[in-house]
Amino acid sequence: MAISPEPPLAAPPAAEAPGGEPNLNEYTIDELARAGGTTVRNVRAYQDRGLLSPPERRGRVGIYTGEHLRRLMLIHQLLSRGYTLANIQELFDGLEKGQHLHDFLGLEQAIGSPWSTETPRLFTMPELLKMFGISAFAPATLSRVLKLGLLKPEGIRFRAPNPKILYAGAELTKAGMPLDDMLLLVEHLRINVERVADEMVQMIARLLDRYDGRLPPAEDVPRLADLIWRLRPLANMAVDSEVSRALERSANKFLGERVAQILEHMRPPALEGPKPG
Repeated sequence: MAISPEPPLAAPPAAEAPGGEPNLNEYTIDELARAGGTTVRNVRAYQDRGLLSPPERRGRVGIYTGEHLRRLMLIHQLLSRGYTLANIQELFDGLEKGQHLHDFLGLEQAIGSPWSTETPRLFTMPELLKMFGISAFAPATLSRVLKLGLLKPEGIRFRAPNPKILYAGAELTKAGMPLDDMLLLVEHLRINVERVADEMVQMIARLLDRYDGRLPPAEDVPRLADLIWRLRPLANMAVDSEVSRALERSANKFLGERVAQILEHMRPPALEGPKPG
């Protein structure tokens, strides 16, 4: 599809969430394409076909939302399964005629939307250096941070999808733990956590296996979406509970031993009895 060139638009100021932080759930067309792993040309083509709804207009700039990103990811998932754009349009049109698309996208949102309420945040390099210290945040360390996805370059700043782990890392660094040690811990933790997460989500996925890859009946879709929404916090609670139990066990085992050693050294020597005459 030929795309007619448009005059360049000035980037809009980032929308702000409460507290003055940029709203990272809103995107310009360039940001949406980058977040969705595609091109602006493709986004416009999907929009021209009606596969993506038009953005909200703010002056001459279109603002897209997380709903657009989820739909974009769904289109890519269908394309990766061998569907053509015509197939996808036919599927969406058929669902809309059956008044089933809203429920179907609700199911997709229950599965694909973020499982955490944590809000991403943008950091500048001076902010990161202030948090971690110049010596701790060496280029090699930054490379590891980027590889782990804890930070993602975005212009001259860095997006932290889950900033809490950065705050925790900064506090541990101030307490004397080398940042590289913490990153090694994250690498090991991620391997184990992702294995457990795969097993838990596969349990939920079995709810869809009964349909043999076909679209569930219209009456089943809202029930499935509601069930997945209810299972999501239960999965998080189970993980939190087991992690807390394991941390308590390890704390008693390793930290308890060290405290006992310290107390042993603090104990005064036993008094000697009177020597025999």
